[in-house]
Amino acid sequence: MGAAKFIRGLVRRIDPERLTVVVNTGDDESFYGLHVSPDLDTVTYTLAGVVNRAQGWGLVDESFSVLPALERFYGKPWFGLGDRDLATHLYRTDRMRQGVRLTEITAEIARAFKVKSRIIPMSDDPVRTFVKLRGLAALPFQEYFVRRRARGVVEKIELRGIERARPTGEALDSIQKSAAIILAPSNPIVSLGPILQLAGVREALRKAKSRVAAISPIVGGKTIKGPADKMLRGLGIQVSPLGVAQLYRDIVGLFIVDNIDRKFIAPIERLGMRAIATDTIMTTPARAAALASVVLRALEV
Repeated sequence: MGAAKFIRGLVRRIDPERLTVVVNTGDDESFYGLHVSPDLDTVTYTLAGVVNRAQGWGLVDESFSVLPALERFYGKPWFGLGDRDLATHLYRTDRMRQGVRLTEITAEIARAFKVKSRIIPMSDDPVRTFVKLRGLAALPFQEYFVRRRARGVVEKIELRGIERARPTGEALDSIQKSAAIILAPSNPIVSLGPILQLAGVREALRKAKSRVAAISPIVGGKTIKGPADKMLRGLGIQVSPLGVAQLYRDIVGLFIVDNIDRKFIAPIERLGMRAIATDTIMTTPARAAALASVVLRALEV
């Protein structure tokens, strides 16, 4: 959701047709026989201007009639799928069964929603994120995040299938040819981590380091929303902009922190990257656009 909020502001500052978004698919899941891609859908709905901003996912003015009907056969649902949202998942699943690449399907869905930007899944190969909690077997990410509401002490993150998966050619090409690359203020472990662990992605970003920026998702020692702070703490990583910057030290040339975290600028710069402080709290599209302006100016785009 941090990425979606930032993107909402970014397209106020650049032509949407200039934007390419490479999106995590590690938290994709199957529900009722349908392939659901939460991150791809949130980015698509956001760029189409139809996302439910109050909750940060799903479609605005959505109805929920099918989900209660499914309860008769499958038991009480725990993952929210709206009636119109189901159409997206039905189409994606049907096309995948026809053997079409997820990359092509994502482009088709974006065109159907009249999105002008390019949205690319990180890989056409399956990767599944599992979260190992203290005292429990590893859980699929959506079960941890939605069903359990991110409760429990995180001990390990598993990316099953990451060794065999390859980034799409489109994703690598976009990194190589872009004027600027921005790692959004998303969870560095489960939102950006799967993308960065794909073979060849970090290498491509190292070569482009001078034009790569990252925005800290940690503000004042915690996240605005989501379990990134819990995950970092459980994995023994400092819950601060510095802790996040250390994860990116080989691939990021510019690191953005919130004004409240100015004290981290010097230690971050000692990692070999520039650091600047600004307002990173994106409570409105205008504030997201202001943050985008700061990042673009700093990258001289």
